[in-house]
Amino acid sequence: MTQTIVYILICINVVTFLVYGIDKWKAKQGSWRISEATLLLLAVIGGSIGALLGMQVWHHKTMHLKFKYGLSLILLAQIALIYLIIQK
Repeated sequence: MTQTIVYILICINVVTFLVYGIDKWKAKQGSWRISEATLLLLAVIGGSIGALLGMQVWHHKTMHLKFKYGLSLILLAQIALIYLIIQK
């Protein structure tokens, strides 16, 4: 069970990282963009590390406060949740 969860989280983070890159590319092209709600949702469902890495690597959404601070808060909440689950 634990291995499955780890694999799922890895996949979600890889997808999130790539989606941030795609959105940055689309921004440069001036084409249709991925919504901020979708980008944040990917972080909430487990892709917060991929989102933070995507922000750094692609230099994307780094000036938006809800991403700059929100993603860090999401990651901290996820770490706290994992800690609470492990303690039970």
